[in-house]
Amino acid sequence: MIRTVTLLAMTGVAPALAAEPALPLWEAGVFGGTAVTPAYPGASESSTRTLALPYLIYRGEVLRADRSGVGARLLNTDNTEFDVGFALSLPARSDEVPARRGMPDLGTLVEFGPRLKIKLAAPSPNSRVRLELPLRAVIEARGGLHRQGATFEPRLAYTLADPQGRWHVDTALSAVLGNRGINDYFYGVGQQFATAARPAYAAKSGLMLTRLGLGGSYLLHRDWRAFAFLRYDNYAGAANRDSPLLRQNSGTSAGIGLMWTWQRSSRPAWGGEE
Repeated sequence: MIRTVTLLAMTGVAPALAAEPALPLWEAGVFGGTAVTPAYPGASESSTRTLALPYLIYRGEVLRADRSGVGARLLNTDNTEFDVGFALSLPARSDEVPARRGMPDLGTLVEFGPRLKIKLAAPSPNSRVRLELPLRAVIEARGGLHRQGATFEPRLAYTLADPQGRWHVDTALSAVLGNRGINDYFYGVGQQFATAARPAYAAKSGLMLTRLGLGGSYLLHRDWRAFAFLRYDNYAGAANRDSPLLRQNSGTSAGIGLMWTWQRSSRPAWGGEE
């Protein structure tokens, strides 16, 4: 995701690894958490968001709703997985960000498209090194649905989990590339919004940011799991460093929360990793 914090990612659900007990086919409950993130990639201001929402996890053979997003898994082998899915990120009000004041708000973004996941190594029975290659169309949900471009985020991830499923830790390094449309959405300044302090700017396609992330969760009780994440974004090599809306060289996001499982299936999930 290119925006603040993904709702599904906040749940911190542990991935299934080789020695972990079978996970239920579905789980339902409530998660709540607080996250501090940049108002948008490259913003000087941060937003603090506290959420308490119901969640549903489904681990079917094809249909999946888990910590990676929501979608359909079309191919699943020992080393390769291909799915089509979507994820959601939160809006930002321009009147709360001086650099964007007087410009349109940034709406809720839905990202939809295919993703290829390739297992590169298994250093131990409970760890994985994986390459993920998601290609996403970005759609803004504000006053209707509006196509705002596309992103590609190659991601190298390492996951380590407790064999009993009590905890998991993952870290990832990725680069987010966007076409002209999504870069213009964040960094373009039309003539009608230009001011003395914010000159007109036509954004171009290319690198948006590089990202290093760390996250994990811990099972406090059968029905309670704590989770946390820390993410560092770097914009130093971004294609639109000259935009008056790209104000920082880097940004940091962090969040903590709790997840309560209300009901779960007695039937085990379809085999394979999340």
